[in-house]
Amino acid sequence: MISRSGPKLKRAAALPKARKQTVLNTFRRDYQLWIMIFPAVVVIFIFNYIPMYGIQLAFRDYSFTKGLTGGEWRGLFYFRQFFENYIFVDLMKNTVVISVATIVLSFPAPIILALLINQVRLKRAKKTLQTTVYLPHFISTVVMVGLLSVLLSPNSGIIGHLLQWLGLGDVNLLGSTKTFVPVYVLSEIWQHGGWNSIIYLAALSTVDPQLYDSAKMDGASRWQTIRYVDIPALVPTIIILFVLSMGSVLGTGFEKVFLMQNPLNLPVSEVIATYVYKIGIISSQFSYSAAIGLFNTVINFIFLFVMNMIAKRCSDISLW
Repeated sequence: MISRSGPKLKRAAALPKARKQTVLNTFRRDYQLWIMIFPAVVVIFIFNYIPMYGIQLAFRDYSFTKGLTGGEWRGLFYFRQFFENYIFVDLMKNTVVISVATIVLSFPAPIILALLINQVRLKRAKKTLQTTVYLPHFISTVVMVGLLSVLLSPNSGIIGHLLQWLGLGDVNLLGSTKTFVPVYVLSEIWQHGGWNSIIYLAALSTVDPQLYDSAKMDGASRWQTIRYVDIPALVPTIIILFVLSMGSVLGTGFEKVFLMQNPLNLPVSEVIATYVYKIGIISSQFSYSAAIGLFNTVINFIFLFVMNMIAKRCSDISLW
């Protein structure tokens, strides 16, 4: 009986060498690109990977004198403390409501805006419109919240006076638990919708002009052109950006929520990010706040991984 294991072993041993040669050839062929991204890789490694050494703070009793590794090992103690805290349910509810509302309402906004801008044929009008919708993005968060406070004031704000003129009385939109989330989401759309539409406009710019000419010759209306030409061209970009957005389901922005908080809207505006700040920085419970932050990050990663897997299975478009 002739054994055939010898050729198989030789082929198996040759695979790592072949892969090594392929990697080296890739580096030789695209060395300019690797040199260009090298500074970004270094920055990411320094500011994103090296600090991960401090994750162990979530499992230890932190002490200024003993450092990160000198405290007593507590395991999952701080995680259980957070799960058993009376505020856990409210924090999760507020964070999920604000994040989901922001994703559901603000994610389609730049897509719609990009489709509308793409239909503008006059170059000067198109540039003016783009500049107008991009400008709010460059307003700092502090200034944006200050504008909201001035405009929505029931006593001196334009919108406050408008609500009074409509007979709704003195409505404090920033001080109401019912209106805090709508105000937050709508201001997010106004501030970042135009800027986020840039990537969709870039995707639309790659559409073959012959497709528009063909649609026009076939008598397609503008809506039909958007439906059968523009939207299919945007689908890959939409899927990738939606998968990325799922990586921040519990990652509600800290600055804006914290600046918009006041004693009246605190029941619906206290989220994980603001709670971690108050517990970790103000109360100096560093290990407890590190555990909460790690829990938040793990949940976001799970959402990102699951959504990427679903996107890959359903559309064959994914991040990895």
